[in-house]
Amino acid sequence: MGSVIMHSAMSVDGFIADEKDGVGPLHDWYENGDTPIDGASGFSVSRVSAEYISAMWASIGALVIGRRLFDLMNGWDGHPPVGEHVVVVSHRPKPEGWHPEASYHFVDGVTAAIEKAQELAGDRVISLNAGEVAGEVLAAGLVDEVAMDLVPVVFGSGRRYFGKVDGQHLLEDPHVVIQGEGVLHLGFKVRR
Repeated sequence: MGSVIMHSAMSVDGFIADEKDGVGPLHDWYENGDTPIDGASGFSVSRVSAEYISAMWASIGALVIGRRLFDLMNGWDGHPPVGEHVVVVSHRPKPEGWHPEASYHFVDGVTAAIEKAQELAGDRVISLNAGEVAGEVLAAGLVDEVAMDLVPVVFGSGRRYFGKVDGQHLLEDPHVVIQGEGVLHLGFKVRR
């Protein structure tokens, strides 16, 4: 089974979006360099960020997101932003007639979402978008690693990286510390 990695860009005070779901400058670093991440995304970042992100994206087999992000992004019009499959945690089914060819799977509950993602991804990585759903997956003990793209901005309030996670969860010392331009990439294994 592939690792489950919670990942997102985050403000230094722990937010992945503001109160209105705006990301403000959190993704500016995707366009501040001269090294393309890949041919399809159109993103150009610093060389060190490109090396890190390219390797990460290439390892992903499935992406797990919540319904809120799916609705905000209209599911990227049926094209997974990373990996080949998207698993959406939702109490509502896939919208009627929405891209029937897309490898998007709607499941009720975080445990079922991780199980479905593991089935689809095989030995590849499962990327878990940070936020409420990810906090539930962490609380369920199903996250192997936390990866953050820390951006030098303070939001003050908004959507928290870990959502409303209950209890304390210990992480190992960082095994990834990469300084890009306008971003600091961090990776922590979850203590077991």
